[in-house]
Amino acid sequence: MPLSPEGFLALPEVTATANAPPLSAPLQGALTFVLDAMLQRSGDLLSVKDVASGRYLHVNRAMADAMRAAPERIVGRSDIDLLDAGLAGVLRAAEQAALAHGRPLSTEHRLEIAAKPRTYTALRTVVEIGSQRLLCAVWTDQGPERQRESQLQHALAQLEQQQRANELLRQDLADQAMRDPASGLYRRARFEDQLRRELDLSTREHREFAIVFIELDAPGAAEIQTGEAGSQRVFEAVGRLLRGGTRAMDASCRFGERRFAVLLSGVGLATAHARMESLRRKCASQIVVHEGIELGFTVSVGVASYPHTAQAHEQLVDAGSAALAEAQRRGGNHVSLATIPFESAFESGPQFAVASKPR
Repeated sequence: MPLSPEGFLALPEVTATANAPPLSAPLQGALTFVLDAMLQRSGDLLSVKDVASGRYLHVNRAMADAMRAAPERIVGRSDIDLLDAGLAGVLRAAEQAALAHGRPLSTEHRLEIAAKPRTYTALRTVVEIGSQRLLCAVWTDQGPERQRESQLQHALAQLEQQQRANELLRQDLADQAMRDPASGLYRRARFEDQLRRELDLSTREHREFAIVFIELDAPGAAEIQTGEAGSQRVFEAVGRLLRGGTRAMDASCRFGERRFAVLLSGVGLATAHARMESLRRKCASQIVVHEGIELGFTVSVGVASYPHTAQAHEQLVDAGSAALAEAQRRGGNHVSLATIPFESAFESGPQFAVASKPR
């Protein structure tokens, strides 16, 4: 098909119909110019082939650049003349599929242009003008679109990551607000909530748990000498020992000025006593240093359990406090068990009412 003097495809005159008058040559040239300009602006590639011969009738500048040849060297030749046999065969198969499809057909091709692989989507359609059939193809580079999609996905992933980080920070701040700054343990309100949940769970599942009250014995001369700063070091040491000696399912808290509380989930009275006796010994042997001064400390411990010593929230707290008072009455540095009511002892078998460990 001849080219116009401006280098554009000179389409043959369309046969007139009752509703469509024939297009003049200037109008056909103008339409070709507009199509080329639009595709040039978008960066798309355009090719027009004669179906019968498979030869190129027109390519735009972008298509010529992709094929690394001037438009005049491409027009009049076929793919087998311009490309390697493998690629020419792939393109020929795609064109035959478009011809058989009868409607515009889109296929994807990976081409290497200027030693750089690219992915194109080729939209092919057959146009009949007079007795001639033309295969028009518009090639769109998917690289920029996929790059934008990748950038969007990356931005969304970063946003999601930032949201997770913000949520973790919010949870951490909320958690820190519920912790005692000196010991690092939860405050009393958190412990009370945990105790209510544990009591409800243990009631429904018929299991036992222990509640422990720990209080620092009267400060020694060294702690009194170092004042508030020395006491803070002792609180930190108790917090570390409690965190290291309890499980994730347990709960430890700063219950008062010098008092701490521990909830041992699923633990009976005897096991709780053994664990707290181990804690008592660790506290007695722990050395805390503040400004070169060694601070030793001991603790008194009271242990109560559900359901043996008490079966309600306030009763458990009272039983644990009474056991603690008994340990303190014995001179401190003791572990005492809460008294088991006669009814509970009768139902559960013989048990020790009060137990303690001498220094």
